[in-house]
Amino acid sequence: MFAVYSSSSEEEECEEEGAEADTASSGVSLKDVKKKSPEEDDDLSGPARKKPRVQEQVLQTRLPLPGCLLAMFPDEADSQPEERALHGGRIRSFKHENGNWATYVYLPYHPEEEFGPLLEELLVKARARGVVLTPQEEFHLSLSQTVVLRHHWIQPFTQSLKASLLPCKRFLCSAGRLKIYCNAEGTRTFLGMEVTTGCSQLMDLSQAVDRTMTEFDLDTFYKDPSFHVSLAWCVGDRREQLKAGIEDLQSLVDHHEEGPFLLILDCVEVFCKTGNKTFRFPLMS
Repeated sequence: MFAVYSSSSEEEECEEEGAEADTASSGVSLKDVKKKSPEEDDDLSGPARKKPRVQEQVLQTRLPLPGCLLAMFPDEADSQPEERALHGGRIRSFKHENGNWATYVYLPYHPEEEFGPLLEELLVKARARGVVLTPQEEFHLSLSQTVVLRHHWIQPFTQSLKASLLPCKRFLCSAGRLKIYCNAEGTRTFLGMEVTTGCSQLMDLSQAVDRTMTEFDLDTFYKDPSFHVSLAWCVGDRREQLKAGIEDLQSLVDHHEEGPFLLILDCVEVFCKTGNKTFRFPLMS
């Protein structure tokens, strides 16, 4: 919406014309209307007072921009520190844009009762070596890289994924070997547990997911993937510090109270998370 503002001279002419019209109808002369008030007559030595102009008042009072316009042009520089504070210092791997949905495919892991105490022991041991790890909010095994989907791609993408996964069967896999990982940007380091049994079935699932990724011209999974469940993470590249103490950490897993700990995944359905939506694809029994 556009607002048209008149110039100062036009405003003065309009005010004078309006005054002449009012006085003509009331029988009062324009000379009487322009006569100073008693308060103005008392202060003869001071400068003549100026009547505030409407245009100056309009310029001094800024109207707020609509929310839809503010959303179109966010102040990205100011929002980055706030975002990092809200997400524990994590940095996005790719720039956030409206209409782009971060998407990945995975198998969920539901921890056993003894998993919690073991994870706490691992965090304490890592802290003693100067690395403060944060446990994952949820645990899963990735079957794809994180890619970006446009909103209108979500339905055809999930339909294609369902068709690709249709022949895949349910299975069990286990993990028991700790391994250190770091993302490609070197901004986060992970303590993970690598899969030791069920790798061939996981590769079949990953290749099925890759077929859908290729169809939509998206990045496929790694050529030689190390299937794992991430347990905890920290900001920055801390691989060297964690690798130096990996044997001590592994001993906690191998000498667990009831024998070596094995992380078991019951792979009965594949999940796809895109933005705030989650899709589930049951595997054949």
